[in-house]
Amino acid sequence: MQSKIEQLGDPMTRLFSNKTVYRSLTLAVLILATLSLSAQWAAPQEESGVPAYNAAPPTKGTKLPPILTKADLWGADAQYAYQTHAYELAAKIPPLLHQQPCYCYCDRMGHNSLHSCFENAHGARCDICLKEVYFAYGQYKKHQSATQIRKGIMAGEWRQVDLQTAAAMN
Repeated sequence: MQSKIEQLGDPMTRLFSNKTVYRSLTLAVLILATLSLSAQWAAPQEESGVPAYNAAPPTKGTKLPPILTKADLWGADAQYAYQTHAYELAAKIPPLLHQQPCYCYCDRMGHNSLHSCFENAHGARCDICLKEVYFAYGQYKKHQSATQIRKGIMAGEWRQVDLQTAAAMN
């Protein structure tokens, strides 16, 4: 004579023999696996460390690469006034920008300072670069030194820059 468990069968076997339950459990496992694998991209990771910059102005006789002109920017790189105006301001303070870090961490692309961002169209596409150049120029107009401006950038003061209103800065 069979026991009651043997007559009913293994509970796990019965559970998985029901196709709806089996499919639901499989779907739940796939969803959990997808969420756990994608969780690392769900929240932005805070970068650490100070990006590349030059502690001093370029040595006498050293010519920095040129900042792009307003005429060099077009399409999406010149869509807003604050994009092209940032390049106009950057062209007024190249040695200062040479001494500033860029917190978009573009040094990973070979940039060595905030100046590098405005040697090409990268600066027009990056709100961090744009805010930093407006911050640096505003502090320069207040007669702050490159070191003082760098301390402000490192402290994150550039985050307070509103690009829409900054476009009117002269």
